[in-house]
Formats: sequence, structure tokens, C-alpha cells
Amino acid sequence: MDRVRPVKGGGAERRGISMDIQEFDIPGVKLLTPQRFADDRGFFSETYNQKTYAAAGIPDVFVQDNHSLSREAGTVRGLHYQAPPFAQGKLVRVSRGRVLDVVVDVRRGSPAFGRHVSAMLTAAAGEQLWFPAGFLHGFVTLEPDTEVIYKVTNFYNRGSDGNVRWNDPDLGIDWGVGSAQARLSDKDAAAAAFADFDSPFEFVEG
Repeated sequence: MDRVRPVKGGGAERRGISMDIQEFDIPGVKLLTPQRFADDRGFFSETYNQKTYAAAGIPDVFVQDNHSLSREAGTVRGLHYQAPPFAQGKLVRVSRGRVLDVVVDVRRGSPAFGRHVSAMLTAAAGEQLWFPAGFLHGFVTLEPDTEVIYKVTNFYNRGSDGNVRWNDPDLGIDWGVGSAQARLSDKDAAAAAFADFDSPFEFVEG
């Protein structure tokens, strides 16, 4: 499947705090870049504000924050999901380094089923990727000692946890790293093929 590209940009503002927003052909997926205020000391950025993000179409309740460190470039984490009733929407950003972040629409009945969005997230610019429940998620690190932070809309539940093969040819994702070079967990290396994945997610209009 082809990568889905941004289709429009916009902005959100609140008391002088602004944010660039890009949307994609797949409804609900957004790339957000909060404004930074820099001087010779460094910068300040409001990385999350409930009112601002709700106005941008992001849910106003997150229940858990997760933080991962990947020591080596070429580390792949994904493609992961949590099945309902513990499905998660995620707001993902990088606090150190760079990643290529990937989400795949697996909502049954979605016109974009099986298609994916990929976006570069960097600590230098502070981009954030939002996607609702019903997507596979993964990323590959592009620098050593990369740290990823993400907010989620539901608590982790081990029994609902699942994954799909990151480099499945039916998905056609260009990760920029080959199978021989990618660093994977044992769990991700043994993930099921997309053709064998029985999606537990349903597409809901609107």
C-alpha cells in the first residue's frame, strides 16, 4: 500500500500559543507541531494543553504516559495494537533523536483499510502524531539513544496486546531499514502476517 500523505494544514491558537496541524487522507490521523519560543538559553514549548488539543479534535482524556529508550539506530518497535475494550488512541512525540513513525488503518469497513501513514518525528522540531483506536502502530529509530514519549487513551492490558509483522509485504511500508539490519524484540520478530490478522476494530463514520 502507498504511504498516505498530508492533505491540508491548519493551526490552533490559544492565548498566543499556536500549533501547526496537518491532516491526512485517512480521517482522524493528525500531525501536530506546537510552537516553540526560543532565545539564547534554549526554548519553551507547551507540548500538551487539554483545551487546545480538544479544539484540534484530539480527545480530552489521556490515562497513561509511556516512555521508551532505544539504544541503537534501526530499532523497530511494532506493529502493535490493543484490542477492544482496551483499544488505545495515542499521541506520540520524540524527546531525543528521530523516528519514522507508522500507523496502519485496520478498522474493518474503513475505505482506507490496510493503508498507512508515516511521519518523521524529531526532538529538534517537536512534531507529534495523533491517531485514534483502530490502527497498528510502530516506529523505527533513526539515531542512537532515541527516546519516544506517548500519551494513551486507555490503560495497558496484557491480554489485549497484539502485533503484526512490521515488514509484511502486503502492507508495503518503506521503513528505510532492511530486515537484516533491523533490531527487533523476540515478540516482534515472531509477529503474525497481516493476511492472518483478524482485526477486532470496526470503522465508525464521523
